[in-house]
Amino acid sequence: MLKCQNLTKSSGTLTILNNLSFDLKPGVITAVIGPSGSGKTTLLRCLSQLEKPDSGTIDFAGQNLSHLAAGEVGFVFQAFHLFPHLTVLENLTLAPLSQGSPRVETEERAYALLHQFGLEEKDTAYPANLSGGQKQRVAIARALMKDPPILLFDEPTSALDPEMVKDVGEIILAVKNPQRVTILVTHEMRLAQAVADHVLFLDHGIMLDDLPAKQFFDKDDNTLLSKRAQRFLSNLT
Repeated sequence: MLKCQNLTKSSGTLTILNNLSFDLKPGVITAVIGPSGSGKTTLLRCLSQLEKPDSGTIDFAGQNLSHLAAGEVGFVFQAFHLFPHLTVLENLTLAPLSQGSPRVETEERAYALLHQFGLEEKDTAYPANLSGGQKQRVAIARALMKDPPILLFDEPTSALDPEMVKDVGEIILAVKNPQRVTILVTHEMRLAQAVADHVLFLDHGIMLDDLPAKQFFDKDDNTLLSKRAQRFLSNLT
């Protein structure tokens, strides 16, 4: 289980995350949603240890998150962040090889993921020669190279054609794992509804809702939602 307790993060006088506490179970896809500026991406960056919270704790499987080895938190960035001077295969293998993983095993894992995502013929291609959807699949494959117990997606459809939303949803569901905590930050409610088992709703760094997705998106009964979440959803329809 991933457990956050009293997580707080500020930038100057601005409080970005305000005393967040929640538990996330393996095997569950959690969508983190809310208006722009609500702290969603900052939360992911704290969970990935790219940023350090000012206070509070993040534990996974009973230990502080800092005990996880490199690569055990997979992060799929909003803008892909593929290295343009490296081939697809090199993008996948760079981090594991630099961390001491054996080359043969690393490349076998990379090719298995490329095959899973229909990219086996793109191993020698460079990012500039890939479509947006192909770049996204490479980015997801890279995040999965160490079979991480925590997988984070930051706005995975924002750089893609709207018609790709369904495809991205299918990929996220395909990599769902009963041993993995998966967290998805998105503004795309079609994607959240299609893949999420659970929803955290943030506004101005405060968590207002922590509900099963079926209850959060229940149009016939929204009485369990905060007034802010009700307004947020009504503005999207």
